[in-house]
Amino acid sequence: MTAPAILLVEDSDTQALQMRRLLEAQGFSVARAASAELALEQLNEALPALVIVDYHLPGMNGDELARQIRLSTRTRAIPVLMLTEAREGDLERQGLESGADAYVPKSADPALLLLRLRALLRRREASGAEEPAPAPAAAETFRRARLLVVDDSATYRAYLAGLLGRDGHAVQAVDSAEAALQAVAGAPAPLDCVVLNAFSHRFDGISLCARLNALRAAAGPGSDSTGFQIVALGHDGPAGREMLAGIFEAGADDLVPATAEAKVLSLRIRAALRRKFLQDEDRRAVAERRDRELSVRHAQAEAAAAQAKAALAEALARANGELEEANRALRDTQTKLVQSAKMASLGELVAGIAHEINNPLAFIVAHQATVERLLGQVQPMLAEGSPAAPLVTRCRDRSQSMTLGLKRIQDLVLNLRKFSRQDDAFQRVNVPDALDTVLALLAHKLADRIEIRRGYRAVAELRCSPSLLNQVVMNIISNAADAIEGRGSIAVETENDTQFYRICVTDSGPGVPEGLRERIFEPFFTTKPVGAGTGLGLAIAYNVIQAHDGTISVGSGPQGGACFVVSVPMQPGR
Repeated sequence: MTAPAILLVEDSDTQALQMRRLLEAQGFSVARAASAELALEQLNEALPALVIVDYHLPGMNGDELARQIRLSTRTRAIPVLMLTEAREGDLERQGLESGADAYVPKSADPALLLLRLRALLRRREASGAEEPAPAPAAAETFRRARLLVVDDSATYRAYLAGLLGRDGHAVQAVDSAEAALQAVAGAPAPLDCVVLNAFSHRFDGISLCARLNALRAAAGPGSDSTGFQIVALGHDGPAGREMLAGIFEAGADDLVPATAEAKVLSLRIRAALRRKFLQDEDRRAVAERRDRELSVRHAQAEAAAAQAKAALAEALARANGELEEANRALRDTQTKLVQSAKMASLGELVAGIAHEINNPLAFIVAHQATVERLLGQVQPMLAEGSPAAPLVTRCRDRSQSMTLGLKRIQDLVLNLRKFSRQDDAFQRVNVPDALDTVLALLAHKLADRIEIRRGYRAVAELRCSPSLLNQVVMNIISNAADAIEGRGSIAVETENDTQFYRICVTDSGPGVPEGLRERIFEPFFTTKPVGAGTGLGLAIAYNVIQAHDGTISVGSGPQGGACFVVSVPMQPGR
């Protein structure tokens, strides 16, 4: 658990050390500031859980520090414990009225101090107050006031700078009106107050007030600040009273007798600064309120626009749904048309092949049989040891090899005719024979690099459309062969139970990524290079399986490749 942080504001090193040791022995984390001004600067960073402040401090007193803490929305929830001497009852009243939460005499028992301190912390925890984030540097909650002193007397100028510096202000001193105007115009940060000698021998105090007021007015409308205060130092004599009206008309905010006591002069300047800071705070509050009102109006306008678009969005959603349904129907129709055109073209191609190949093939087969028969008749007629005997034997061997080649051509044409059959009616199909036909037609793609493993464990016959095996299984095996680079294997297996007949094709290729397994059945979607695939093979297979009231799924095989499972009912609906 993080130790509660306490800010101790005490100018006495001895008393600060004693208080730090007491608090740290109780597990508190203590940070010390020697003045109220330094304490305010520390409050611009991470906030403490509690502030302990001595009433008597150099510069700003403890009651003024408590008042500053209560004026800020960022720090007003921090408990403030005031320390005074036991005999200073009136100071206790002033401290509590300024915003302090409790009062403890410095001479009190340390146990009493700790009890009051823990009670304040407990009250803060019970209120649920949270520590705000540190204030950004561009918008500090607390800072030292920036003052400019203008006086031609080096002695009095040094006196004013020292007096105001001890009060915790950042003071810059100049000796002429031009230097003052340059300091105001070139200040890296806006000034808070200009203190000038209205009766200087080197410059006209009334004229300087007027020029400073003009600079303040020029920067006022577009600035976040109300501008600096102008405090003129005058005389109590008749001449000073005669100039009083002119000084105020020139723009001075206050006129303080130069002969006033240091304490009075310090209080008058501090009052002018307090007035300026309160005006700045009020200006910021007005700007924040205006920004909030603009945000509310903007949000209301957006809400009205959203409501106005709601009906249009709903109508658009309905139109999009209808359009998507129409597109889906169009894609299905297009797929079916492509399938029909593809099979029709393939049927025409096979018919042409049968017509063009069968006639010359029959001619060759007939004459090859005649040649083989004649060679068989000639061979016995040759005398033993005749030079022609080996030649006739070789001719008979070549003729028999031709017989095997011609038989393969006949089987190929027969398989093509079976495959392209246009009859989609449900019928009894011998599944192993149909699968072997598909593998024979794909032999050119499989070649010697892909090993085919068969596992026909299901019943041989299935009532289905021939296209289920011809198109679906061929597309799956063809895709598997394309996916395998180099040597590999493809397993074709069948199994069945009382309800479903399953055909499983597993390959040793790279497999199908999970993100694409739902899309591979979409029409025209392909993972092959441009020109290498149409994206229709699996879409056609999906439609064929749907016509059988079946399902097709894809997963990972034992070798890491793809595993397609086609499942159709044993008793189809048609």
